[in-house]
This record gives sequence, C-alpha cells and structure tokens, in this order.
Amino acid sequence: MAQQSPTTPSTEKGSYAPGQHPDLPPPPSTVGAVGWVRHNLFSSPLNVALTFVALYLVYISVPPVIQWAFIEADWIGDNRSDCSSEGACWVFIGVWFKQLMYGRYPDTELWRINTAYALLVAAFIPIFVPRFPWKHWVGAFLLIGYPIIAYVLFVGDAMGLEWVETPLWGGLFLTLVIAVVGIVASLPIGIVLALGRRSDMPIVRAICVAFIELWRGVPLITVLFMASVMFPLFMPEGMVFDKLLRALIGVALFSAAYMAEVVRGGLQAIPRGQYEAAQALGLSFWKMMGLIILPQALKLVIPGIVNTFIGLFKDTTLVSIIGLFDLLGMVQLAGTNPHWLGFHVEGYVFAGFGFWVFCFGMSRYSQHLERKLHTGH
Repeated sequence: MAQQSPTTPSTEKGSYAPGQHPDLPPPPSTVGAVGWVRHNLFSSPLNVALTFVALYLVYISVPPVIQWAFIEADWIGDNRSDCSSEGACWVFIGVWFKQLMYGRYPDTELWRINTAYALLVAAFIPIFVPRFPWKHWVGAFLLIGYPIIAYVLFVGDAMGLEWVETPLWGGLFLTLVIAVVGIVASLPIGIVLALGRRSDMPIVRAICVAFIELWRGVPLITVLFMASVMFPLFMPEGMVFDKLLRALIGVALFSAAYMAEVVRGGLQAIPRGQYEAAQALGLSFWKMMGLIILPQALKLVIPGIVNTFIGLFKDTTLVSIIGLFDLLGMVQLAGTNPHWLGFHVEGYVFAGFGFWVFCFGMSRYSQHLERKLHTGH
C-alpha cells in the first residue's frame, strides 16, 4: 500500500498537514470573570483610575447605609419607644403600613381592594404565558370587564357594597389608580392625536397641534390646580365633579399630549414605501394604519412609550397639592404626626423603594417586548 504523501492533508482526527496547527484555547486572562474585569474595569489608565474612585465611593457610602438600614435598625414594635437604636426605625412603617397602602379606606372594606388586586394579577398571568390560546379574550376582559368590576369594588353603593367616598382613598392604592387610568387612557388618545397631527385635513391638523402644544406648554401641577379649583367655576350651578375624577382627566390629557409626540416620531420613521404599498393594495386609511403602519411605528417607539409611562407614574405624587394623599402624600402626613416626628426619612426611603420597584418592572418588561418584537435578524 502506498504511503500518504507528507504534503497531503490527513483526514484523520488529530492529524494536521505541514504548516497547520490545532486551534488553541484563548488565554485565561481574556475569558471568564478575569477577562470581563480586565476589559471593563482595567482596560486603560483612565478606567483604572475611575474604577478605584468608584470603589472608594462605594466603600464610604454603602457600609454606613447597610448598617443604618439593616444592622442597627429597629424592626419590631408598636410605638415610638421601641425605636431605641441609632439605626432606621422600620417600626414607623409597620405602624403606618395600612395608611401607606390604602389611605383612610375603611378597614372592614379592605378586602375589596385586595380582591381587585388578586383579580388583576390572575388576569395578567395568561398574558405572560407564550402559548396561551385565548389571550385576545383576556385582553378584552382587562380593557372592558375589569375596569367595571374594579369601579364597583372600589366605590361600592351597588350589589350590597358600602359606598366609600374618594377622599378616603389614599396611599399606594390611589397612586396605582391614577397611574393605571392615566396610562390606559393616554395611549389611545395619544395615537389619535398623532394621527390627527399628520392628517391632510387642515382643520383636524390644527386642532390636534393646538391641543398638543397647549398641554405640553404648561406644567402638570398647573393642570391639576386648574382641574381642581378653576374647572368647577365653569360648570353649571349644582353640577359637581368628583375631585379625583377631575385629577384623572387632567393627568390623562396631559400625558396624552406627550404620548402623541412619541407616536408621531414612530410614524415619521416608517418609510414612505410602506404607505404607498398599503394604498396600492386598496386599503382604507384606518386599515392601513391598523394593519401596517401603527404596528411598525409602535414597535419602534416602545422605549419612548414606556418612558412616558414611567414619568406619569412618578408624576402622580403631584396630586397632593389638591388634597389627594397618594403614597408620598401619606408619608408626609405620617411624618407630621406629633408622636412620630423625626422619622420621615424612613418613610421617604420606603416610598422611594416602592416607586423604584414599579418603574424598574416597567423598564424590564419594555426591554422584554423589544427583544420579543425584534425583527432585525
């Protein structure tokens, strides 16, 4: 049998032709945790200096905070005398927890709010199940059925439920009511305003432009003040609108103006060919927008939409100026109690953490939607 030529590459595993070498593994210092640290923290003299400065700031700030918030904190108790250490007095949060969560809602009726929370969570679970077959029915329930059920539970005066006036609403419960109503109402209104601003009809375009620029030109605190104080003066005598309802309308319209500009940016990013292709297929304006243009535009502006939602959620704290006590308002009210003076810091930390949880959750879910709807591949 003829021997294989030394210049012919061998097909046997582990054999290489002259001049060829096996692939070597990367150096240990360039992969794994060591590689990440070298690349991100110590890749240049400037990064080395910034890394040490950051570590020093963490060293002088984080341990005192941990010691104050956890190690030396008081966790159990019923009154001010139980806060005897130099750390945080979380007893303050425990004593005022009901007010921070529900405001002055009657204790015997709190089950109605908790039932609405549980129903909302149960309805949202199928939305996050990838292969759930009836998502459109669940979505229809959340948009139509759930608001009616929640209204009956929260307000009462029907089906044998006790009537609870809105001035008794407060805490995180009121924050969620204002934020959810503002978010749900502002998105469709903003879409309509964005379409109207790009309309070829001069009157429609002028009305939408005037509305958007008017509401974007004044601060939300002014809108709330006008809705609470000035709006009733223009109503017929004897007609009274609930203060919370006036605040909800003001927040929704204010956020819709900003949402309209976000959506308009997405509409302008769609190539002209998409419009022309839809028109060539003979689609009407609303079919073109609903089936072709808006799905692409809304996907492009998901970060802007969620950013507007997060801003709206945080702006709900401004309702305290019109006498509505949301989460932050209840923290301020509890801090002015003569028996708990000096413990407002714990309340602000608790409120800040609560807002961060909801805002961070919305941010992460928006990133999930971006990855799910990404078609660049």
